[in-house]
Amino acid sequence: MLKRGGIGCLVVLALGLGALPALGKDDTLKRARDMFKPIPAKPLALKGNPASPAKVELGKMLYFEPRLSASYLISCNTCHNVGMGGIDMQETSIGHGWQKGPRNAPTVLNSVYNLAQFWDGRAKDLAEQAKGPVQASVEMNNKPERAIATLKSIPAYPALFKKAFPGEADPVTFDNMAKAIEVFEATLITPDAPFDRFLRGDGKALSPREQAGLRLFMDKGCAGCHGGVNMGGTGYFPFGVVSAPSSDLRPESDTGRFKISQAENEKFAFKSPSLRNIVLTPPYFHSGKVWKLEEAVAVMGDVQLGKVLTPDETSRIVAFLGSLTGKQPKVVYPVLPANGPATPMPITH
Repeated sequence: MLKRGGIGCLVVLALGLGALPALGKDDTLKRARDMFKPIPAKPLALKGNPASPAKVELGKMLYFEPRLSASYLISCNTCHNVGMGGIDMQETSIGHGWQKGPRNAPTVLNSVYNLAQFWDGRAKDLAEQAKGPVQASVEMNNKPERAIATLKSIPAYPALFKKAFPGEADPVTFDNMAKAIEVFEATLITPDAPFDRFLRGDGKALSPREQAGLRLFMDKGCAGCHGGVNMGGTGYFPFGVVSAPSSDLRPESDTGRFKISQAENEKFAFKSPSLRNIVLTPPYFHSGKVWKLEEAVAVMGDVQLGKVLTPDETSRIVAFLGSLTGKQPKVVYPVLPANGPATPMPITH
């Protein structure tokens, strides 16, 4: 599952932090291209849910629409703030009635590249994921029929749904709500990070220290769980491959993927999180208990790889992780339409 190697460590020691090796004498770029891919400049086309300007605009409005929650206080953006790296910077998110959720909110940025959604992968895509928080009692605490009745009661929404889903007799549905949110979320990508430019052949996009961190990241085995376009999100891995983390980092009550699959080998397994924009998205792990990236890297080296990283190794890897911050999406906050006479009152209890 996890790739390990020792030769790269010798290369790092030999290079130190000085000038890059002469062209043709270092295989860092070639190795990196075998393990990672840059984020494309354009959003990914969604199978079965084609995007249109009208659908993206509606999805954006619904993403910021707090009236999808029973209290009219909570929107998708509450826990996945697009101005804060797509997260809420809480250990675990706060939902209806100030309840605390069981897990840390993963970033929405680049989430379209994940094999599934949620830490345990229980939603196959972003549309299915969008339905979950609306109905979860600890989150938005609403019901599909009430959410749709609310949208239909707001005079501007039926026309916007009709424009986004032309040809449908009754386009204001829970499924279409989720599809619109999905196409908007698919636009929330962060291309052109320094690492992306490096993968495309710009040798100066990463500093010598960042390249040293990249080599350590590959040599130590980090890329075994954090590869591909999204530097993660492509598989489920036990949290504690070599040794169990402390119970505050990995609560015994949360068995992760096991709750979905009932497969014994997936007990305490979670979808590997994307490392894209990782410096913007503390706290870390599904428990949200670690706030310092250096500590998170050290924990992963210990419990996943069985390696005690030196402070200098940790520092170099963290330097490399800083190169994964891409261009943040510029989203103009939408002006949401006014209630109609039949719009239901919020539920606050």
